[in-house]
Amino acid sequence: MFKRISLMVLALMLLTGTTLRADVATNEAAPEFTLTDSNGKEHKLADYKGKYVILEWVNYDCPFVKKHYDSGNMQSLQQDLASDEVVWLSINSSAEGKQGFYAPEKVNELITTAKAQPTAYLLDSEGTVGQLYGAKTTPHMFIINPEGKLVYQGAIDDKPTFDAKDIPQSKNYVRDALSHALKGEAIDPASTTPYGCSVKY
Repeated sequence: MFKRISLMVLALMLLTGTTLRADVATNEAAPEFTLTDSNGKEHKLADYKGKYVILEWVNYDCPFVKKHYDSGNMQSLQQDLASDEVVWLSINSSAEGKQGFYAPEKVNELITTAKAQPTAYLLDSEGTVGQLYGAKTTPHMFIINPEGKLVYQGAIDDKPTFDAKDIPQSKNYVRDALSHALKGEAIDPASTTPYGCSVKY
């Protein structure tokens, strides 16, 4: 029976394009990475040691991402949380030819149109960093503290829908987690189940 279930899970993963990935552990060191942004500038996670780093897996074509951008929710969060202490990195792991993949110049057009305000939009079309972190959905959120430890990972909020009308009644996990972290308080929950479109590796 267990073998049959395993085969069914494997078949579902193949149909949905899901791959096996080892997730990073909360409260452990966040994996180092280097990526280039949409303007050709290289970013290393190590460059931001001493700051909080928010990682947002993004795909502007995903309806769950549209929920947060078309409503202005994500931009508001970026604006409210970005500071001298906080860096916001949007990461796109869509492979070339798949939904959400765009050339850098088009990415910059989309950022301008959406009025998005990340510190940088990082290109991960090979999926290396997405696989490293076990990013499963867009959005999938991670928070790294100034010591380089992953202190939150999971959903942006507790309303796993693509209806923007749900946002006002939702609990924003990212905002709450960072607020507690900045006050030196424990983050609870420190890990939640992400929701959204599958990352298009």
